[in-house]
Formats: sequence, C-alpha cells, structure tokens
Amino acid sequence: MSSGRHRTVTARDGPTGGETDPRAHVNRVVARSGTSFLWGMRVLPAERRRAMYAIYAFCREVDDIADEPGEVADKRRALAAWREEIDRLYAGRPEWLTTRALQAPVRRFELPREEFLAIIDGMEIDAAPTVRMRRLSDLLDYCRKVAGSVGILSVHTFGVPMHPGPRIAEVLGNALQLTNILRDLKEDAALQRLYVPQEMLDRHGVAGRSPGAVFVHPGFAGVCAELAGLARGYYAEADRLLTELGWRKMRPAVLMMAVYRETLERLEKRGWKRIGGPIRLSRTRKTWLGLQYGIF
Repeated sequence: MSSGRHRTVTARDGPTGGETDPRAHVNRVVARSGTSFLWGMRVLPAERRRAMYAIYAFCREVDDIADEPGEVADKRRALAAWREEIDRLYAGRPEWLTTRALQAPVRRFELPREEFLAIIDGMEIDAAPTVRMRRLSDLLDYCRKVAGSVGILSVHTFGVPMHPGPRIAEVLGNALQLTNILRDLKEDAALQRLYVPQEMLDRHGVAGRSPGAVFVHPGFAGVCAELAGLARGYYAEADRLLTELGWRKMRPAVLMMAVYRETLERLEKRGWKRIGGPIRLSRTRKTWLGLQYGIF
C-alpha cells in the first residue's frame, strides 16, 4: 500500500525507464522515490546496500502496478508477468533490469523466493477494484505480505541471525503497515480501499459501507484507537527484540521504526474524530532522527 505515482509498468517489457545498466536503474528508482529509506541504507557496506536498493526497486515497481490507474485485468497480467520473471530469476536467467540487479544478492544473501512472491500476492489484493478486510486476521495476513516479506528480505541482507530476525521482520512489518493504514485513510479511500477490518467496525457499531460514511461515524474513532494500540504493541515487541539482538545490527530498520512511530504519535495527538490528510515528518526531523541513530 503506497501512494507512489510514477509510470505505468507493462507486463511485456518489465520496468526499464530507458536504462540499460541494472545498478543505475535501481539507483534511479530509489533516488526518484524521495524515501527516507535512502538515508538508512547509507550505513550498510556497499554490497548489502546494493542488495537493498534492488529489493526496494522491486517493491516500488510492483507497488506502482497496483497503485496507478488502469484496468484490473492489465494489472493482474503485469503482476503475473512479475511472477514469471521471479521464476526466471531463481532459474538464473533474469531478463529485466531489476531482477538482473537482484541476481547476485539472491545468491549471496540467500533471499527467499517465496517472499518476493508474497509481496506480489499483496499487490494483487491492492490491484482489486475495491479493498475490504473482513477480519483482523485478514489484515495481519495482508501486512505479512506487503511489509513482513520486505522485512524478511531485509534481515537476510543485513546478515541478522535466524533468531530473532524473522520475528523482528514480522512484528515491525505489522507496526509499520498499521501506521501506514492509519496515516493514509483518506488517500486510500480515494482508491476505494478500506483496510480497517469489518469485524472491528461491527464491534464499535460503525454502520455504512463507503469509506466516507465510515469515517464520519462516531464509533470510528474507537476503531482507529484500537488499531493504534495494536501498532504500539508491535512497536514495543520490536523494541524488546532489537534490544536482545543489538539495534546497531539493524540501524536502517531502527530509523524507519523511529520515523513511523513518531508519525503514529502525531496521528494520535491530532485525534481520530477528524480524518484529514496524512501526517509526514519534515526532512529536518528525519535528519535529527538519523543523527540519533548514527545514520549520518
């Protein structure tokens, strides 16, 4: 789930952007995104940093397919083409620039094939004409696909041990994605997406099917507060696991956690009775957080 708007990615060609060099291509994708992700990667050794750039480029490109305007059938074909390209990548014959950039990291860091496919699964959910979640378990499964899988690929690249690396990836992915959902309620509604589970809406007595009707219901503030509480719980568990591991081994992820956690705090301070535009931290604030965690 993202608000990136860059270009239409076709199933036939894969994303190229006019580039011919895989490394230059993924660097361009990362730089164009303007993401604070770029800052956190600075502390990584060059080989690991290049791997993370390639992972990010993959995520950005499949996310763009789901987010940009277009026919659902075309989006599904494009995502199916990515599945085929992932198969070619693991067969040792990638054709697209991003997968060619991923070829060495896949071997060097043993990146799991199923995590790339899980991310595509998540993008297929977002590519539907409307997005609704029935149960909290459905929402957490979605979070595992679009955020936890990225975390698993990241901990492999960072060289984090099997314990507690995967669990950190899962709980931090949940925390970040729940924060994303609460931050982007209004933007997602414009795309006919409502990730808040129906069972939670029912429990708080929230009537209405359209996001607009849901947002103005008096009970919706309680739903948001409950989701925010879940996110805080996941941040707390991530804190505990990172203390056990030693947070310096995952400084890029720790910086991202600090940025998103502060975003959640500001959303809570603004309150849930009014669903406004997303809250984003300034570059100055992100720089300060980067200094705090030794990024700069």
